[in-house]
Amino acid sequence: MFGFLKSLKKLITYEPKKSKTFELLEGSNEGVESDTNPPTPNIKSDNNNQSYKEKNTKRLPLCVDEWNKQKNAEHVAAENPKDGKVSTDLNTNIEAVKMEFCIPYNTGIITRQFKIARKVNSFIAYIDGMVDKVLISEFVIQKLMEEQNFNCYFEAGSSTSITDFISDNVVAAHDVSKLNDLNSIYFQILSGNTALFIDGEDTCLVISSRGYEKRAVEKPVTENVIMGSQEGFTENLSTNITLIRKIIKNKSLICEKLKIGKVNQSHICIMYINGIVNQEIVKEVKKRVSSIDTDFVLGDGMVGQFIEENPFMIFPQALTTERPDRVASFLAEGKVAIISEGTPFAEIVPNTFFQLLHTSEDAMLRWQYGTFLRIIRVLGMLIAMFLPAIYVALTLFHQEMIPTELLADIASSKEAVPFPTIVEIILLEVSFELIREGGIRIPGIIGQTLGIIGALILGQAAVAAGLVSPILIIIVAVTGLGSFAIPNYSLGLAVRMLRFFFIFLAGILGFYGISLGLFLVACISSNMKSFGVPFFSPVAPKLKSSPDLIIRQPVWRQKSRPDYVNSPNRKRQSDRVRDWKKRNKGDNNS
Repeated sequence: MFGFLKSLKKLITYEPKKSKTFELLEGSNEGVESDTNPPTPNIKSDNNNQSYKEKNTKRLPLCVDEWNKQKNAEHVAAENPKDGKVSTDLNTNIEAVKMEFCIPYNTGIITRQFKIARKVNSFIAYIDGMVDKVLISEFVIQKLMEEQNFNCYFEAGSSTSITDFISDNVVAAHDVSKLNDLNSIYFQILSGNTALFIDGEDTCLVISSRGYEKRAVEKPVTENVIMGSQEGFTENLSTNITLIRKIIKNKSLICEKLKIGKVNQSHICIMYINGIVNQEIVKEVKKRVSSIDTDFVLGDGMVGQFIEENPFMIFPQALTTERPDRVASFLAEGKVAIISEGTPFAEIVPNTFFQLLHTSEDAMLRWQYGTFLRIIRVLGMLIAMFLPAIYVALTLFHQEMIPTELLADIASSKEAVPFPTIVEIILLEVSFELIREGGIRIPGIIGQTLGIIGALILGQAAVAAGLVSPILIIIVAVTGLGSFAIPNYSLGLAVRMLRFFFIFLAGILGFYGISLGLFLVACISSNMKSFGVPFFSPVAPKLKSSPDLIIRQPVWRQKSRPDYVNSPNRKRQSDRVRDWKKRNKGDNNS
């Protein structure tokens, strides 16, 4: 409520901006048709977080004691250049690993000591349950312990280091890298890889050995379709990236990985198509994600709350989806996808109100069918938001608008009800929300049974007990059906919350209250932006009309990308996309 009043105050008062907000401005090269892609930006994903923080860190004055401590620490670091690096002494490395992972108290970390070719001492470290044990046993340890694999190295007296020889000739893994920074090695171990330390070597071999259990690719749970792909995201980041790359086989598809969360150190992927996306949007996304400074981040839902511009607005500012085909279509329009490990969802930015009413099935259907379904969704959203409030306004303030026969039936049904209309409808709406939430939380088929049977029994019992009128049961049921037609879960929650807001306004001022509430919501939402794009684009502000808004035109007429993303390459279809038709006419004339 505080955020709503604050936003309302901003509409009628002026305050100078305290900080510069992100604005997506039109560039000089917007809409330029070019066969060549612009140069790929310099991508340094691993250092984004550190470099951004260094640029924005304010240097504060130090007291004398703190200054002395800092200088002493720098002096010690200068005297010991091996601090934080791999030592040539194997026992030192073993103790460093054991101390870092609290061995033997931490039983999940496995360290295995052995001799390479029965001559050189070494040890490996990995996390039990996160590696492929068959790969470790047969393609790492066994290969390293067999003497014949090293005959050419020891007999010929090779000048190369043993780590290079093992990486090039012995270990049968698809990815082997060399590291000498202990913190980087620890992170690789925590990620499911295996670290190989060798006595006398100041580098460590990191062997790709991830083999933890993960869920297979299954049908989407929250976005079911009749026609279209039946694959959904999983909790594994690499699998999700692969699902998108399987659809978009283009060298310009960029995937930048960032690391966020000081405790869980979760990876996040920013995907876009270079040459189609506006680079200002990419820079803004990377800047906001890199600025997240917290201990724990799990999933794109938490990331979205950190990077959204208007946290007190009720409407979602990023589109959440679990469908790879839908993410691919948004990337082709010039938008940016944010994918986190740990949740089977991706967030699309920038977001507009109208794309929340779209589904991936719309593109698979003929334009007449897609338009019809979109109109049904819009009607369902309006019914879910306004129908209870309209009933309250009609029965309390505007009885003259109700037909006489219907008004008599309503009056007769309310004779035995002891509560006023607004109390009745709030009681039923809250009960319906409880049934819906309970049906979601109870697992399996029991939850579905609870939702159907519970609503029937509760409604019949309430009417029989004289707590509510029968017509109100119909109103609430139709309202619930309308909310089920909303394709986006976040938008559905926003509509369900606004429903109570309009019910209260209707109970106070009737249709005037509904009109006032609608005006306030429209004004506040029009003021909202998602990464520089107005929420109601391209309607408010008025931009170039889109052929894929609510009324969906044939796919061969959708020749341009949305104007509000300011793509450097707006054209997505040639003028001769249906050239076969013109050729047929020419053949007939000849």
